[in-house]
Amino acid sequence: MRLPSSPPADRPTYQDRSPGVSLPRYAAGPLVQVARRLMLATGVMALAVVLVWFDRRGYHDNHDSEVSFTDVLYYVTVSLSTTGYGDVVPATDGARLMTTFCITPLRVAFLIILVGTTLEVLTERTRDQWRLAYWRKHLRDHTVIVGFGTKGRSAAETLISGGLSQDQIVVVDPDTAVVESANALGFAGVVGDATRSDVLVRARADRARQVVIATQRDDTAVLVALTARQLSKQVRIVASVREQENVPLLRQSGADSVITSASAVGRLLGLSMISPSSGSVMEDLIQHGKGLSLKERPVTSEEAGRSPRESADLVVSVIRGHRLLPFDDPDVATLELTDRLVVIHRVTPEEEHHMPRRAQEKGPGSWRIPRR
Repeated sequence: MRLPSSPPADRPTYQDRSPGVSLPRYAAGPLVQVARRLMLATGVMALAVVLVWFDRRGYHDNHDSEVSFTDVLYYVTVSLSTTGYGDVVPATDGARLMTTFCITPLRVAFLIILVGTTLEVLTERTRDQWRLAYWRKHLRDHTVIVGFGTKGRSAAETLISGGLSQDQIVVVDPDTAVVESANALGFAGVVGDATRSDVLVRARADRARQVVIATQRDDTAVLVALTARQLSKQVRIVASVREQENVPLLRQSGADSVITSASAVGRLLGLSMISPSSGSVMEDLIQHGKGLSLKERPVTSEEAGRSPRESADLVVSVIRGHRLLPFDDPDVATLELTDRLVVIHRVTPEEEHHMPRRAQEKGPGSWRIPRR
């Protein structure tokens, strides 16, 4: 097995500083929240000033017996802040009633706005704990993507365009910034080294349906596959490696499918040189969600009993039981309802409009489960 002697220079060394799960949260930035609170506090003060100004004859100033606009502003400020020096006071019954039923509720609202940040932090922490507990309890049959670089992002986009929802994808990566970018796209994330079983357990890989390994190093992919297979014997593991010679090791480590990224790109380059049109068709097939797309689907009742060539889509392979057979195999000359087909499907404009960009429909966030 060919192993790199040192980690790539562009890959940061992992330090497990954040062992928790990071779930998408969508909230306004701190400056926006502060500006919003300042506007609310200013609005409360302005309302109190207007009320006292229209009833200023019911107030008494111990200094000069006249209540000016400056005195009204001063009285509202010290009153809402609960300072209350007593130099400007309500003197008539109407002014006292207004202070009781108007100024006092505004004072309470003003204080709530001032201490709202603390209350919001406590409320948010409690809500995060409940949401995280709910997530851990109910998450199952999901997809874990280990490594969220170019390969991991492309895998996530393809899964989403294929119908998988964002809350059924969990990203695992040792880089905190990468997990934060996954959060911004609406995915839950775990910061940690996926070769460690406790990190994969936080991603609930023991209850996942499939694990996609898209790490930068082949030796890391082997260790992740071993760890994931140890946690679950049923989970489907799909791994990517750089070198063809490492494919048998990945399969021995428990990977069900192994994709050789370097050789696949090389074959596509060679095919594009020999036949540019064939290369364009292959590139179109790889890009899921538009143009021509590879798709696995069940046999319809209309197709049962017929030849694969009579299907509305171009049948490439037939899955019968645990066997993957080519379309021209004599054993699949007649389709059965229990078969599944791998077909080349033309994506319609309606499908192209609805399938992609689900990851961008959410707003940016950082710790965080999507709001329901």
